[in-house]
Amino acid sequence: MPLVKSTYDPPVIFRNYHISTVYSAMVRRAPVQQKRERMDLQDGDFMDLDWSFSREKTNKVLVVIHGLEGSAKRPYVTGLAKYFTQHGWDVAAVNLRGCSGEMNRRFRSYHAGATDDLQEVVDFILKKNKYTEIAFNGFSLGANLMLKYLGENREIPKEIKAAVMVSAPCDLHGSLKQLQKRENFLYAKRFRMKLREHLLLRAKNFPDQLTKEEIEACDSLFDIDNLYTSRAHDFEDALDYYNRNSSRQFLENIKIPTLIINAKNDGFLSPGCYPADIAEKSKHLFLETPEYGGHVGFIQNRHSTYNEERALEFIEAQLQTFQKS
Repeated sequence: MPLVKSTYDPPVIFRNYHISTVYSAMVRRAPVQQKRERMDLQDGDFMDLDWSFSREKTNKVLVVIHGLEGSAKRPYVTGLAKYFTQHGWDVAAVNLRGCSGEMNRRFRSYHAGATDDLQEVVDFILKKNKYTEIAFNGFSLGANLMLKYLGENREIPKEIKAAVMVSAPCDLHGSLKQLQKRENFLYAKRFRMKLREHLLLRAKNFPDQLTKEEIEACDSLFDIDNLYTSRAHDFEDALDYYNRNSSRQFLENIKIPTLIINAKNDGFLSPGCYPADIAEKSKHLFLETPEYGGHVGFIQNRHSTYNEERALEFIEAQLQTFQKS
């Protein structure tokens, strides 16, 4: 598909990468009513889904996955849920393992390529026999996870019709290197502190597998992935984890209409996260690269964000195409 020309034109202040990114993550408020449902996993663990519902009965559901150290309560998720429920969709916002405010049961938690967990979410929703139209929307780490799922060698349920991914780090190692740059020092520090806090809690439950001393010795996100993420999820080391789970290598296999919205001024993304060469040759992958937006930003002079409006517009257009064919 040709690259998509973006119409995002933010207020001047939100053309700044840092302001857009921080406002979206820490300042914006987008309350929405959510109902939590616990989903038991095959390995004895659990994940929590936070549901939001359309006023009218619907056969359409949007499945949403948050980013690193996020949850279904983050404003970029609740804002999206509010916007879609106002337009006739139910929304299932996924809390990845250990991200719903309660420690999960297993030593493992979540990571950027945990597609088996997403498959269980999809199966769980389909068993309700309520939805015939399913769409995906992922943010950051969640976007990489969903893209990997769509491009893997698996049978995608016919109910999944379209997907939109926002600020997708298609090249995990490249994105890590971006976060290590001086201008991203505060973001990397915040992620590292939150991850270390979670690992210290996990070490109390699994003292034979993780120690306080090991965690406190981690000075970077790479160290944490080397110590925990790789070990807990059966990868050789951090580099093996990045290489095997970066979604870029799966993009050419995607067979449903999928839009990636990655801002050119997103300081979290490396050049490998802008797969223009793949999109140009694909029948199903669309790439939109606005000049501005930061990381999961896209703020406008109204309550809804640009990516929320684009997601609904793109997904509804694909459903109409399916109905005509």
